[in-house]
Amino acid sequence: MDNKNPPALTIIGDVGVDVVLGPIARWPAIGTESLMERSELRAGGSAGNAALAAGFLGAPCRLLSLVGNDSLGTWLTEQFAGLDASLPACDRATSLSIGIIHSCGERTFFTTRGHLEAFAYEHVRSLLTRARRPNSVILLSGVFLTPRLRQSYGRLIDEVTALGYKIALDTGWPSGDWNDALREELFDWVSRCDHVLLNEIEVANLAGLADLRAALQHVGARLKPGANLIVKNGAKGAIGFQDGTCVNVDAIASTVFDTIGAGDSFNTGYLLGRTNGHDLTGALEAGCRAAASVIARFPRRSIKRGELADQIDWPVQRVVQTGTVGGGG
Repeated sequence: MDNKNPPALTIIGDVGVDVVLGPIARWPAIGTESLMERSELRAGGSAGNAALAAGFLGAPCRLLSLVGNDSLGTWLTEQFAGLDASLPACDRATSLSIGIIHSCGERTFFTTRGHLEAFAYEHVRSLLTRARRPNSVILLSGVFLTPRLRQSYGRLIDEVTALGYKIALDTGWPSGDWNDALREELFDWVSRCDHVLLNEIEVANLAGLADLRAALQHVGARLKPGANLIVKNGAKGAIGFQDGTCVNVDAIASTVFDTIGAGDSFNTGYLLGRTNGHDLTGALEAGCRAAASVIARFPRRSIKRGELADQIDWPVQRVVQTGTVGGGG
């Protein structure tokens, strides 16, 4: 860590290896072989994508996670070289995701359990120190892929709050069905966070309401005063809700091969916007610009460290076009 310039953003959550392939027009029959036009081996996971986006945006950040004790784990650690990453190896195989890109732009994932199921509170707590900047934020993500850490989420939120951090939460999609017990577990976390970052489907399911506006009001009512509910709405942009006020920001035009990591890049852009002093609208715009600029590039490894630094402070641009991307999922 740079003691003279401590990072404002710390990310705690899942990292893994992604193999991205595509596009395919239809799902192949069993027993056949399909040739893909494009592929990339990349570091992934929601926390991993968010940390890499911080690097692309030229912002220091800390990443606290875990890798497996194998060659993929070694490779994965190397992808975060230059970032302030703490990635101890555990005695598990490294988690691997195969991302199949459909010609319509959607994606399908196949993910192995691997090392993520070993990631626990004990791997994190000893690495946390008191916040050294008044606007320091900790982003918690990938909770449903890290079941041991999930067991201590409430405790972790309370402890990092006591250390002086604002809390940002991106739950992701649960591995099982939505039910009342799950909703109450999530609402318990939501009520203690400063920034809750979900996509429109997650908000609707958390609220148990099909109408997005009604769902936004329902979830927003569970926020603590001054907290922000952020809805990542893909090609429609993003919505921010704070103390009963709703803000809409349109997407940024971009041509993309795959949208994997769009929502994670949005999270980073939005949170860096807030730590840089932007209001809700300005931070939402920064999130949309960050997401659009990252996913416009293929392969992602072609993006140089700090190359996208101007995305946080661009002038306001609101563009609505068919096929645009914004907040991601």
